[in-house]
Amino acid sequence: MKRPETGHSSNRERWLVSYADFITLLFAFFVVLYASSKADQQKQAQVAQAIDSAFHALGIFPEAGRIPSNLKNMSVYSKDQPISPMTIIMGEDVLAPAQVKQNLEQVQQHMQQLLADQIAQHTVSVQMGKDGLVISLREAGFFHSGSATPDPQTLPVLQQIAQSLGRTRYDLRIEGHTDNLPIHTAEFDSNWELSSARATRLARIFLATGAIMPSRISTAGYAQYHPVASNDTAAGRAQNRRVDLVIVPQTKVNLAMPDGDATRADWHRITDE
Repeated sequence: MKRPETGHSSNRERWLVSYADFITLLFAFFVVLYASSKADQQKQAQVAQAIDSAFHALGIFPEAGRIPSNLKNMSVYSKDQPISPMTIIMGEDVLAPAQVKQNLEQVQQHMQQLLADQIAQHTVSVQMGKDGLVISLREAGFFHSGSATPDPQTLPVLQQIAQSLGRTRYDLRIEGHTDNLPIHTAEFDSNWELSSARATRLARIFLATGAIMPSRISTAGYAQYHPVASNDTAAGRAQNRRVDLVIVPQTKVNLAMPDGDATRADWHRITDE
C-alpha cells in the first residue's frame, strides 16, 4: 500500500523565498547607487564651496579647496560678489589657453579694482604680458633707493595682493628689475644683488601671510637687462626700477597635443591677438 505524500518536497523549495529576497535587496541597492550618481552635482559643488569658505574664514586650511572639475568653466570671481575671488581650477586639469586668458582677465579686473589708488598714483600697473598677468610695483611706491626692504606703509597693500593671489591656483614668479645705473654699497655689490634681494624679500612677505604655498612661488633677479622703457631718461629709468609679480598660466604639457610646448606657444599666440 502506497503511503500518502508528506510536505517534505515543499520544504525543499523554501530556499527560493530567501533567494528572491536577496535578489530584491540587490536590485534595490543598485537602484540607490544609480540614483546617487545622478544627484545634482551643482548643489554638491555649492555645498563643498560653502564648507571651504567657512574653513578659510576660520583660518583653517588657508589654501582654497578644489572645485569639482565639472565646474572648471565657471567664472574666476563670483557673479554675486565680483570682488571675492574663487578658486581657479588647475591641478591635474589642463585648461585651454583661451580659457586661461579669460580667467586671467578676470583676475586683472579684480586687481585693478583692488589697487585703484596705487594705479592712479602711477606706482602700480596691471597688464597682460607674454608669460601671464603682470602686476608691476614701481620702486618709487614701495622701496627707498638702493634698499631691498619695502616701505612699512606698503605692507598692508602687499598683504592684500598676497591674499587675493592666494585664492587662485596659478603660480607666482616675483621678478626684481633695476635701471642701468651701477650700484656698489656695503649691502649690494651690483644691480644683480639688489634686484634679487627685492624679489626674495617680497616672496618672504607673501609667504608670511600664509595665503600662498611655497611651492607656488619663485623669484628671479634680472638687474637692468629686462627694461620696459629707455634708460636714457629719468622717467624711463624710474619705470625700469620695479618688481614684477607675474601670475603664470598653466603651461603643463597637454598630452593631446603633438607638440610638447603647444600650451605655452598657444598662450603666446592668443596674447598677441
